Amino acid sequence: MKVFHIVGARPNFMKVAPVLQALKAYPSIQQVLVHTGQHYDANMSDVFFEQLGIPAPDVNLAVGSGTHARQTAEIMTRFEPVVVEAKPDLVLVYGDVNSTVAAALVCAKLGIRVGHVEAGLRSFDRSMPEEINRLLTDQLADALFTPSEDGDANLLKEGIPPHKIFRVGNAMIDSLVRLLPIAERHNRNGWPAGSPARPGLECWGEERYALVTLHRPSNVDDSAALKSILESLLAVNRDVAVVFPAHPRTRQRISDFGLKTDQLRLLDPLPYVDFLGLQSRAQVVITDSGGIQEETTYLGVPCLTLRENTERPITVTLGTNVLVGRDPEKLRVELSTILSGKHKKGTIPPLWDGHAGERIAAVVAA
Repeated sequence: MKVFHIVGARPNFMKVAPVLQALKAYPSIQQVLVHTGQHYDANMSDVFFEQLGIPAPDVNLAVGSGTHARQTAEIMTRFEPVVVEAKPDLVLVYGDVNSTVAAALVCAKLGIRVGHVEAGLRSFDRSMPEEINRLLTDQLADALFTPSEDGDANLLKEGIPPHKIFRVGNAMIDSLVRLLPIAERHNRNGWPAGSPARPGLECWGEERYALVTLHRPSNVDDSAALKSILESLLAVNRDVAVVFPAHPRTRQRISDFGLKTDQLRLLDPLPYVDFLGLQSRAQVVITDSGGIQEETTYLGVPCLTLRENTERPITVTLGTNVLVGRDPEKLRVELSTILSGKHKKGTIPPLWDGHAGERIAAVVAA
């Protein structure tokens, strides 16, 4: 049996690593890793492969950046001949990036089975490109691996037959569980020389800090929206140091719009272990990322999400996540609650136990 894994962007890498590892237990399965090159910056791609123990891709489509239409079309154009030649039995796609829906479309039209890892998540906001990718991929997939009960419910409401749905837990949490001890050792002993987190940061000591990530187009592509968020972060900085590993696109927008961030601690994107270490020690994480909502819930770290909705509602109902939108006053109130120690503690959702990859592998191999 030949299984293709399709990855293209940073969030995919944490999800594919445990599945690759778990499938090694089945010698009859030949695995092929295809990197679309959607994220091609070394800090966004190469170092993740190294830290997560992911082998070098067997195929790199090297599509690079572009508009959603151009990037999706380029992935499809370059991926189709690879699939036609190799004839995989199953193609596993991960998450909700353009690489995911592009590969699913190619395979569906060629009659090749598709498995979607992280299926069923819904924000119910079709202004988000990721929501379109999720909806289309789940309609095309033959096996849908969900991280939580709400994913199952969403798929059933959309007419997906129950026999296609497999609740396996959260594969990204598998990577967190495996690498958290390394990140914690770094916290205790200091970061290795040359670590991107090292220069000018003593956050692994006793200093309190808020960790920030920001990358969604609705937050960073509009100058007024980004200006408002940065002003809110500057206000946060008066109460607690703000550490901000900035996505390349976010940093470019800050420069394009001439916005001030001189009081914030801006860093380049961090490798996974470095970021996990900072995240595990943060007093609060302020983000618009979906995956970080999940990681903070597992870690028990308070999370304030700069969005009006989330495709991961379990992080709100069971976890540590609070949606604050772009309301500066709500951000201020929730931050004050957290810093006073009165925030909700949350619990870890069922099956977020570090074994999702094994459950996926068992279904694939069956």
